Amino acid sequence: MKQDLFVKICGITNLEDAKFAVHCGADAVGFIFHEESPRFIPHHRAAEIVKNLPEHISKIGVFVNAERKFVREIVNHVNLSAVQLLGNDGPDDLVNFETSVIKVFRVYKDFDVESMRNYIVDAFLLDTYKEGTYGGTGKAFDWNVAVKAKEYGRIILSGGLTPENVEDAIRFVRPYGVDVSSGVEGSPGRKDPKKVRDFIMRAKSIPVSYHGDDEH
Repeated sequence: MKQDLFVKICGITNLEDAKFAVHCGADAVGFIFHEESPRFIPHHRAAEIVKNLPEHISKIGVFVNAERKFVREIVNHVNLSAVQLLGNDGPDDLVNFETSVIKVFRVYKDFDVESMRNYIVDAFLLDTYKEGTYGGTGKAFDWNVAVKAKEYGRIILSGGLTPENVEDAIRFVRPYGVDVSSGVEGSPGRKDPKKVRDFIMRAKSIPVSYHGDDEH
C-alpha cells in the first residue's frame, strides 16, 4: 500500500521561507520555541506565519524540556497541529495531549531502541545526538538504528539530511517521513530556496510503502 512521504521543513523563522516550502510540496513546517536555538521564533511571530498558511499544512511546534502548561499555551496561541517534544519526558508524561505528539530521540553511539517501546505517540523523530545541542547538528547517525526503530511506530528521520543524501536515506530506512533544518539553509534560520526545492523534490521522488521492508 503506497503512502506519500511526510516532508517537514523545520526551523522556520519567516513567512517567505514557510510559503516557499509549502509551494514546493512540504507537508509540514516546524517552529522552534527553544530560546537557546539560533532558529528560535517568538510565538506571536509564529502565529502570524500560521495565519497565512493553507489549512492542510501541518504546523509543528518544537519544544525542549518545556512545561506542559507552556506547551499548551503556545499550541493554542499559534494554532499548532502537533508538538515535537525533546527532553526527559517519560511515556506517562506524553498521554492526554490535546494535539498530535512527536517524541524526539537523539541517537548516540550506544542508543537502545528498546527505550522507545513504551511510548504511545503519533510518531518518533530520530535525530543525531550532540552534546549541548538540540537539533540542527547537520550530522547523520547510523541509519540502521532508524530501521530497527520502525518496530515501535512511525519514524521521521532527521539529522544531517541534505538534498544530496535524502534519496539514499529514504531508500535505506523507508521512514514515515523526513525532517530537515540546517541541511537546506543559507544561514541559521534562513532557508536557501534551491536547497529547499531540491530536497523536497528528491524526497518525494522515492516511492514509499507501508511495508517497505518487503520491497528491498
